[in-house]
Amino acid sequence: MSSVARPARTPSKRHRVSRTFTYGSLVLASLVVLTPLLVVFLTSLKTSSELVDGGGALALPRHWLNFDNYATAFTDGHMLTAFGNTAFILLFSITGTVIIGSMTAYAIDRYVFRGRKLVMGLFLVATLVPGVTTQVATFQVVNSFGLFDTRWAPILLYTGTDILSIYIFLQFIRGIPTSLDEAARLDGANAWTIYWKIILPLLKPAVATVVIVKGITVYNDFYIPFLYMPSEDLGTMSTALFRFKGPFGAHWENISAGTILVILPTLIAFLLLQRYIYNGFAQGATK
Repeated sequence: MSSVARPARTPSKRHRVSRTFTYGSLVLASLVVLTPLLVVFLTSLKTSSELVDGGGALALPRHWLNFDNYATAFTDGHMLTAFGNTAFILLFSITGTVIIGSMTAYAIDRYVFRGRKLVMGLFLVATLVPGVTTQVATFQVVNSFGLFDTRWAPILLYTGTDILSIYIFLQFIRGIPTSLDEAARLDGANAWTIYWKIILPLLKPAVATVVIVKGITVYNDFYIPFLYMPSEDLGTMSTALFRFKGPFGAHWENISAGTILVILPTLIAFLLLQRYIYNGFAQGATK
Protein backbone atom coordinates (compact mmCIF):
# COMPACT_ATOMS: atom_id res chain seq x y z
CA MET A 1 0.00 0.00 0.00
CA SER A 2 1.60 3.22 -1.15
CA SER A 3 1.84 6.07 1.26
CA VAL A 4 0.98 9.57 0.20
CA ALA A 5 3.49 12.20 1.25
CA ARG A 6 1.87 15.01 3.17
CA PRO A 7 2.94 18.53 2.36
CA ALA A 8 5.05 20.20 5.02
CA ARG A 9 3.13 22.53 7.26
CA THR A 10 3.98 26.17 6.79
CA PRO A 11 4.14 28.24 9.96
CA SER A 12 1.05 30.28 10.55
CA LYS A 13 1.07 34.05 10.36
CA ARG A 14 0.61 34.35 14.12
CA HIS A 15 3.55 32.04 14.73
CA ARG A 16 5.80 34.06 12.39
CA VAL A 17 4.79 37.31 14.07
CA SER A 18 5.45 35.83 17.51
CA ARG A 19 8.86 34.52 16.47
CA THR A 20 9.80 37.84 14.87
CA PHE A 21 8.76 39.72 18.00
CA THR A 22 10.76 37.32 20.20
CA TYR A 23 13.97 37.62 18.22
CA GLY A 24 13.48 41.35 17.80
CA SER A 25 13.17 41.78 21.58
CA LEU A 26 16.31 39.73 22.15
CA VAL A 27 18.28 41.77 19.62
CA LEU A 28 17.06 45.04 21.14
CA ALA A 29 17.92 43.92 24.66
CA SER A 30 21.38 42.82 23.50
CA LEU A 31 22.00 46.21 21.92
CA VAL A 32 20.93 48.01 25.08
CA VAL A 33 23.37 45.94 27.16
CA LEU A 34 26.32 45.76 24.76
CA THR A 35 26.35 49.33 23.41
CA PRO A 36 27.62 50.96 26.65
CA LEU A 37 30.30 48.27 26.93
CA LEU A 38 31.35 48.90 23.34
CA VAL A 39 31.58 52.65 24.00
CA VAL A 40 33.73 52.06 27.09
CA PHE A 41 36.02 49.68 25.18
CA LEU A 42 36.49 52.08 22.26
CA THR A 43 37.16 54.98 24.64
CA SER A 44 39.80 52.94 26.49
CA LEU A 45 41.82 52.66 23.26
CA LYS A 46 41.73 56.39 22.43
CA THR A 47 44.12 59.13 23.43
CA SER A 48 43.07 62.30 25.24
CA SER A 49 43.48 64.29 22.00
CA GLU A 50 41.06 61.94 20.21
CA LEU A 51 38.46 62.52 22.91
CA VAL A 52 38.92 66.29 22.66
CA ASP A 53 38.58 66.22 18.87
CA GLY A 54 35.22 64.51 19.24
CA GLY A 55 33.84 62.25 16.57
CA GLY A 56 31.16 60.57 18.63
CA ALA A 57 31.16 57.93 21.30
CA LEU A 58 31.20 55.12 18.72
CA ALA A 59 34.05 56.63 16.70
CA LEU A 60 36.85 54.12 16.11
CA PRO A 61 40.28 54.76 17.65
CA ARG A 62 43.21 55.57 15.38
CA HIS A 63 45.38 52.84 16.90
CA TRP A 64 43.79 49.57 18.03
CA LEU A 65 46.92 48.46 19.91
CA ASN A 66 47.09 51.48 22.19
CA PHE A 67 47.29 49.96 25.68
CA ASP A 68 48.90 52.96 27.40
CA ASN A 69 45.61 53.78 29.13
CA TYR A 70 45.48 50.29 30.63
CA ALA A 71 49.00 50.64 32.01
CA THR A 72 48.14 54.04 33.49
CA ALA A 73 44.92 52.75 35.03
CA PHE A 74 46.72 49.77 36.57
CA THR A 75 49.62 51.73 38.07
CA ASP A 76 48.09 55.12 38.95
CA GLY A 77 44.86 53.51 40.08
CA HIS A 78 46.76 51.12 42.41
CA MET A 79 44.77 48.23 41.00
CA LEU A 80 46.95 45.60 42.64
CA THR A 81 46.33 47.03 46.13
CA ALA A 82 42.67 47.50 45.31
CA PHE A 83 42.40 43.87 44.21
CA GLY A 84 43.97 42.71 47.48
CA ASN A 85 41.52 44.77 49.55
CA THR A 86 38.61 43.52 47.47
CA ALA A 87 39.72 39.89 47.86
CA PHE A 88 40.02 40.34 51.65
CA ILE A 89 36.53 41.83 51.89
CA LEU A 90 35.09 39.17 49.60
CA LEU A 91 36.56 36.30 51.61
CA PHE A 92 35.17 37.36 54.99
CA SER A 93 31.89 38.76 53.65
CA ILE A 94 30.98 35.64 51.69
CA THR A 95 32.05 33.29 54.49
CA GLY A 96 30.01 35.21 57.05
CA THR A 97 27.01 35.43 54.72
CA VAL A 98 26.99 31.67 54.06
CA ILE A 99 27.31 30.72 57.73
CA ILE A 100 24.89 33.28 59.16
CA GLY A 101 22.38 32.92 56.32
CA SER A 102 22.27 29.12 56.43
CA MET A 103 22.07 28.99 60.24
CA THR A 104 19.27 31.58 60.29
CA ALA A 105 17.31 29.71 57.62
CA TYR A 106 17.82 26.43 59.49
CA ALA A 107 16.53 27.91 62.75
CA ILE A 108 13.50 29.51 61.10
CA ASP A 109 12.48 26.38 59.20
CA ARG A 110 13.20 23.68 61.78
CA TYR A 111 12.17 25.32 65.03
CA VAL A 112 8.74 26.55 66.10
CA PHE A 113 8.99 29.52 68.45
CA ARG A 114 6.94 32.52 69.45
CA GLY A 115 7.29 35.38 66.98
CA ARG A 116 8.42 33.17 64.10
CA LYS A 117 6.05 34.78 61.61
CA LEU A 118 6.98 38.20 62.95
CA VAL A 119 10.65 37.52 62.23
CA MET A 120 9.84 36.51 58.66
CA GLY A 121 7.72 39.63 58.26
CA LEU A 122 10.53 41.83 59.55
CA PHE A 123 12.93 40.22 57.06
CA LEU A 124 10.49 41.09 54.28
CA VAL A 125 10.11 44.67 55.52
CA ALA A 126 13.90 45.04 55.65
CA THR A 127 14.13 44.24 51.95
CA LEU A 128 11.62 47.01 51.17
CA VAL A 129 13.47 49.77 53.05
CA PRO A 130 16.07 51.53 50.85
CA GLY A 131 19.49 51.25 52.40
CA VAL A 132 20.33 54.89 51.67
CA THR A 133 17.61 56.10 54.05
CA THR A 134 19.30 54.41 57.02
CA GLN A 135 22.90 55.33 56.24
CA VAL A 136 23.10 58.15 58.81
CA ALA A 137 22.22 55.81 61.69
CA THR A 138 24.35 53.01 60.20
CA PHE A 139 27.35 55.30 59.88
CA GLN A 140 27.02 56.36 63.54
CA VAL A 141 26.88 52.72 64.66
CA VAL A 142 29.92 51.74 62.59
CA ASN A 143 31.85 54.78 63.77
CA SER A 144 31.01 54.06 67.43
CA PHE A 145 32.55 50.60 67.03
CA GLY A 146 35.78 52.20 65.77
CA LEU A 147 35.49 50.46 62.39
CA PHE A 148 35.38 53.56 60.21
CA ASP A 149 38.18 53.67 57.63
CA THR A 150 38.91 49.98 58.08
CA ARG A 151 38.18 46.98 55.90
CA TRP A 152 35.97 45.50 58.63
CA ALA A 153 33.28 48.17 58.17
CA PRO A 154 32.10 46.92 54.75
CA ILE A 155 32.56 43.32 55.88
CA LEU A 156 30.19 43.92 58.79
CA LEU A 157 27.62 45.65 56.56
CA TYR A 158 27.77 43.07 53.77
CA THR A 159 27.43 40.19 56.22
CA GLY A 160 24.60 41.59 58.31
CA THR A 161 22.31 43.04 55.65
CA ASP A 162 21.93 40.17 53.18
CA ILE A 163 18.30 39.05 53.44
CA LEU A 164 18.34 37.46 49.97
CA SER A 165 20.74 34.72 51.06
CA ILE A 166 18.43 33.77 53.94
CA TYR A 167 15.52 33.28 51.54
CA ILE A 168 17.68 31.25 49.14
CA PHE A 169 18.82 28.93 51.93
CA LEU A 170 15.29 28.75 53.30
CA GLN A 171 13.90 27.48 49.99
CA PHE A 172 16.50 24.71 49.88
CA ILE A 173 16.13 23.69 53.52
CA ARG A 174 12.37 23.29 53.06
CA GLY A 175 13.17 20.60 50.50
CA ILE A 176 15.28 18.58 52.95
CA PRO A 177 13.08 16.00 54.75
CA THR A 178 12.82 16.39 58.52
CA SER A 179 13.20 12.62 58.85
CA LEU A 180 16.97 13.14 58.49
CA ASP A 181 16.93 15.40 61.55
CA GLU A 182 14.86 12.90 63.53
CA ALA A 183 17.14 9.99 62.64
CA ALA A 184 20.19 12.01 63.68
CA ARG A 185 18.57 12.94 67.00
CA LEU A 186 17.87 9.25 67.69
CA ASP A 187 21.60 8.66 67.22
CA GLY A 188 22.37 11.33 69.82
CA ALA A 189 23.21 14.26 67.55
CA ASN A 190 22.53 17.76 68.83
CA ALA A 191 21.31 20.76 66.81
CA TRP A 192 24.82 21.91 65.86
CA THR A 193 25.84 18.45 64.63
CA ILE A 194 22.68 18.14 62.55
CA TYR A 195 23.29 21.53 60.96
CA TRP A 196 27.02 21.02 60.34
CA LYS A 197 27.06 17.35 59.33
CA ILE A 198 23.69 16.97 57.55
CA ILE A 199 22.03 20.24 56.55
CA LEU A 200 25.04 22.27 55.37
CA PRO A 201 26.48 19.54 53.07
CA LEU A 202 23.05 19.24 51.40
CA LEU A 203 23.01 22.99 50.75
CA LYS A 204 25.89 22.94 48.25
CA PRO A 205 23.77 24.24 45.32
CA ALA A 206 22.43 27.04 47.50
CA VAL A 207 25.92 27.85 48.81
CA ALA A 208 27.23 28.06 45.24
CA THR A 209 24.39 30.39 44.26
CA VAL A 210 24.90 32.65 47.27
CA VAL A 211 28.68 32.76 46.79
CA ILE A 212 28.40 33.78 43.15
CA VAL A 213 25.60 36.33 43.55
CA LYS A 214 27.06 37.80 46.73
CA GLY A 215 30.56 37.88 45.29
CA ILE A 216 29.52 39.81 42.20
CA THR A 217 27.47 42.23 44.31
CA VAL A 218 30.31 42.96 46.73
CA TYR A 219 32.87 43.20 43.94
CA ASN A 220 30.85 45.79 42.02
CA ASP A 221 29.65 47.84 44.99
CA PHE A 222 30.93 51.41 45.09
CA TYR A 223 28.86 53.20 47.70
CA ILE A 224 29.86 51.36 50.90
CA PRO A 225 33.64 51.22 50.23
CA PHE A 226 33.65 54.85 49.13
CA LEU A 227 31.79 55.98 52.26
CA TYR A 228 33.45 53.83 54.90
CA MET A 229 37.02 53.50 53.50
CA PRO A 230 38.11 56.96 52.29
CA SER A 231 41.85 56.29 52.61
CA GLU A 232 43.71 55.71 49.36
CA ASP A 233 45.46 52.58 50.64
CA LEU A 234 42.03 51.04 51.41
CA GLY A 235 40.56 51.43 47.94
CA THR A 236 38.71 48.60 46.22
CA MET A 237 38.36 47.75 42.55
CA SER A 238 35.28 49.93 42.23
CA THR A 239 36.62 52.97 44.08
CA ALA A 240 40.03 52.80 42.35
CA LEU A 241 38.45 54.32 39.23
CA PHE A 242 37.52 57.42 41.20
CA ARG A 243 41.20 58.42 41.37
CA PHE A 244 41.04 59.65 37.77
CA LYS A 245 38.29 62.16 38.56
CA GLY A 246 39.85 65.58 39.16
CA PRO A 247 38.39 68.94 40.19
CA PHE A 248 38.61 70.23 36.61
CA GLY A 249 37.39 67.19 34.74
CA ALA A 250 37.96 63.48 34.32
CA HIS A 251 40.39 61.40 32.29
CA TRP A 252 37.75 59.31 30.60
CA GLU A 253 40.23 57.28 28.58
CA ASN A 254 41.93 56.09 31.79
CA ILE A 255 38.60 55.56 33.55
CA SER A 256 37.37 53.47 30.62
CA ALA A 257 40.53 51.36 30.66
CA GLY A 258 40.16 50.84 34.40
CA THR A 259 36.51 49.95 33.90
CA ILE A 260 37.47 47.20 31.46
CA LEU A 261 40.01 45.87 33.97
CA VAL A 262 37.33 45.82 36.67
CA ILE A 263 34.72 44.19 34.42
CA LEU A 264 36.93 41.36 33.13
CA PRO A 265 37.12 39.27 36.36
CA THR A 266 33.37 39.40 36.98
CA LEU A 267 32.61 38.74 33.32
CA ILE A 268 34.87 35.68 33.22
CA ALA A 269 33.49 34.41 36.54
CA PHE A 270 29.90 34.82 35.36
CA LEU A 271 30.51 33.09 32.02
CA LEU A 272 32.18 30.15 33.77
CA LEU A 273 29.67 29.84 36.61
CA GLN A 274 26.39 31.00 35.07
CA ARG A 275 24.89 27.51 34.98
CA TYR A 276 25.35 27.23 38.75
CA ILE A 277 23.48 30.52 39.21
CA TYR A 278 20.55 29.49 37.04
CA ASN A 279 20.43 25.94 38.43
CA GLY A 280 20.58 27.22 41.99
CA PHE A 281 17.67 29.61 41.55
CA ALA A 282 15.66 27.01 39.60
CA GLN A 283 16.16 24.29 42.20
CA GLY A 284 15.37 26.66 45.03
CA ALA A 285 12.16 27.77 43.35
CA THR A 286 10.89 24.22 42.81
CA LYS A 287 11.69 22.82 46.27
